[in-house]
Amino acid sequence: MNSMIYLLAMSRTAYILAGISYYVVCTLIIVIGLSLISKKYRKRYQDEINILERDKNLIISSSILSELNKVEALVNNEKLQESYDDWQKRFKEIKDVEVPKITDALIEIEGCFADKDYKALNDKIAKAELEIFYLKTKANFLLDEIKEITLSEERNRDTITKLKTKYREIITKYNKNKNDYKEVCAPLELQFENVDKLFAAFEVAMEANSYEEVGKIVKGIDDLVGNLAIVCDEAPTIILMGKNLIPNKMKEIKAINARLVGEGYNLDYLNLDYNISEAEKKIQDIFARLNVLNVEDSIFELKTILDYFDGIYNDFDKEKQARKIFEEYIRKVLVKANKLEKINNGLYRKLDVIKYSYDLTDDDVKVIEIIKQELIAIKKDYNEIVDAHRNKSFAYTRLGKEMERLNVRLSKTEEKLDMALKSLGSLEEDEQRAHEQLEEIKEILKKAKTRINSYKLPVIPNSYYVQLSEANVAIKEMIKEMNKSPVSIKTLNIRVDTARDLVLKLYNTSNEVIKTAAMAEIAIMYGNRYRPVNRNLDVELTRAEELFFKGDFKRALENTIRSINVIEPGIHEKLLETVKR
Repeated sequence: MNSMIYLLAMSRTAYILAGISYYVVCTLIIVIGLSLISKKYRKRYQDEINILERDKNLIISSSILSELNKVEALVNNEKLQESYDDWQKRFKEIKDVEVPKITDALIEIEGCFADKDYKALNDKIAKAELEIFYLKTKANFLLDEIKEITLSEERNRDTITKLKTKYREIITKYNKNKNDYKEVCAPLELQFENVDKLFAAFEVAMEANSYEEVGKIVKGIDDLVGNLAIVCDEAPTIILMGKNLIPNKMKEIKAINARLVGEGYNLDYLNLDYNISEAEKKIQDIFARLNVLNVEDSIFELKTILDYFDGIYNDFDKEKQARKIFEEYIRKVLVKANKLEKINNGLYRKLDVIKYSYDLTDDDVKVIEIIKQELIAIKKDYNEIVDAHRNKSFAYTRLGKEMERLNVRLSKTEEKLDMALKSLGSLEEDEQRAHEQLEEIKEILKKAKTRINSYKLPVIPNSYYVQLSEANVAIKEMIKEMNKSPVSIKTLNIRVDTARDLVLKLYNTSNEVIKTAAMAEIAIMYGNRYRPVNRNLDVELTRAEELFFKGDFKRALENTIRSINVIEPGIHEKLLETVKR
């Protein structure tokens, strides 16, 4: 019992010790973790403070002092002195006022960092970053302003050197091709003098350190040299087009226009006189602008004028081609219209006879009246076009198109007339064909009768007599329709088709009956050899013979083949071969 109590006490003590150990370990882990996190955060804050310190020190760079010293050496006028004094003042304010404020802010940041006041530390760091950025931008802006002066001489010298090179190229090009610039020599040479004066003024301004004036001079030289380059490139083309190509083309076009008008062409729609006058005004304006060295859009405008006059040549060619077309159609259309009118009038005079002879309604022959009215309208329009041609009211391009349209209308009318002629002509042909087909139908009927009588059938099927009766009735109806006056071609064609179909049906029936009877007879004779050996076959053949003599040849054949096929499979094919032979 004591041992049990002792063991229980020992076990309880072990649990307590284990719990205490777990608690201690967890506490140590938490403490170490917090210590590491705190160390990490402090390192981050320390890095940020160091960066702020570095950025503050970079605000006042040696570049500003160096550039200010350069400006001090260049000061030789009141305006530059004012700028230098202003820059000194702004630099001093940055150095002695703004930077110390940032230094104080950094001291406060370090205090918060030492006190571990991280909430305040974050706010102060953000504020310091913004102030440093603002002051750095201010210092850089000041440096850029100072460099505008200290670097201006080098920059302007470099620009002027390039402009002089370009200017010399322009002068060389001008002197080599002076004949190409005859119309613009005076203003060009005057502008050359102005550029030379500006180059001289640049040197004076540079000598006086008048940098604001130097900038204006450099820009002025750049603008003038750039414009001179454009003028020297485009002026020869402008002069060539405006003084030679276009005037020569206008002169040639005037001559062609006068000749074509003399030959009977109407070219009023081209408005040549007005357009030539406007082109001359535009060319004068272009040369007026060229005289003040303004060539903007000049080549484009001259090319537009040149393209217009090139298009006039195409218009002349179209007029010539249109005249050929018109002269071709003026004869062709009239001849065709008169021919169609003559044919249609002939039909129109026979219209009553045709209607009576073939039992036609007004709607059946309405097309003749339509064609007549169309031809009257076409001839009326034709005469109007010819009158316009004689009076020279329109250009040939329009007359040719009108005549082409008229020819199309005439062709459509011609198609209608052809269809009418074929339709009416076919009526007489159909009547004649009906007489010919009557003889053919009678011949087929005769062959059908001969065919059915050629084979000695015990009985002729009733279907043959029914079809024979129908064929005879159809032939009588056909003859009756043919003897009518007037003849209805539509009805006659129906009667002809009906009679032909029924006679052909009778002919086919005759052939089929004879073929079936022949096969049935051969099959029965062939099957007789098996009568002694097969009782069922004997019965079936006897039945087949009865059907054969009653005229039911098809069933007789079917019974015979079915019964023989039991003993001799494939008998049907053998019988077919026998019949074919």
